[in-house]
Amino acid sequence: MKPFVDKLVTQLSSVIFDKDDEILMALTCIFSEGHLLIEDIPGVGKTTLVQALAKLLSFNFSRIQFTNDLLPSDIIGNMIFDQDLKQFKFFEGPLFSHLVLADELNRANPRTQSALLQAMEEFEVSQDRKTYPLPKPFVLIATQNPKNQIGTFPLPESQLDRFLMSMELNYAKKESELKIFQGQDVRGLIKNLMPIIDHKTVIEIQKEAQKIYLSPSIAEYIFLILDHSRKNSQYSPLSTRAGLSLSKSAKTLAYLSDRDFVVPEDIKKLAPYVLGHRLGLTEGVKVGNKMVTDILNQIKIPV
Repeated sequence: MKPFVDKLVTQLSSVIFDKDDEILMALTCIFSEGHLLIEDIPGVGKTTLVQALAKLLSFNFSRIQFTNDLLPSDIIGNMIFDQDLKQFKFFEGPLFSHLVLADELNRANPRTQSALLQAMEEFEVSQDRKTYPLPKPFVLIATQNPKNQIGTFPLPESQLDRFLMSMELNYAKKESELKIFQGQDVRGLIKNLMPIIDHKTVIEIQKEAQKIYLSPSIAEYIFLILDHSRKNSQYSPLSTRAGLSLSKSAKTLAYLSDRDFVVPEDIKKLAPYVLGHRLGLTEGVKVGNKMVTDILNQIKIPV
């Protein structure tokens, strides 16, 4: 791993216990200019992870608590009449940050959920016939509750497909939970974290990562995965965007691993995170991950 990655993982591991793989995947997602969906029950460290990421990457951070009465303007911002200028002026909403935590996204109604689509795809928002660019870099990390919890609205396929990656955090090991029960102040630990890189460096890393070489055989491997889902009715057919997400994140993982080329193991490692939510859909990430494993087991790696 590159030295800055080791530092980031070490610091994040001090506040998010037993989650080294998930931490690396979250960093891979950010350095791939992607958005991350975390699906799990409340209280397993989702918010803590996002706050720590913002601190270590020196990102401006905002948190939006999604509820069923939240309106699109509560997220994007509003046109408000300025008495001094005698005209309407756009006042930015909490979406205008480097890192936005959309907490419990599936508790909001579909109209409010859809307000994020333009931001996630085009990194800009429209209001009153004008377009406003979002800060660079812009990363949305959303959490969603399991579908069987009361008061949730399933995310549509179009929105799920705009998340580069998804994951579950799950519980920490017994020893780590015991430390938390005994009074280890995680919030205090986050406050003491110091930035390791700044947001301008993040942009440079995002550009450098996409220069990594992806061979024709790896491209063929990605296509075979997509094609298998399209030819078997038990799976939701994977889009071209899904393949692009897999190739983009594979280049980033290779870069962070201090390699200048993608290997098949990168694809295997990333596939559950990149494809799980796209295959699981309303059934959730856990079901989707099982489908990914089934597909990978049925495909031979091209030589």
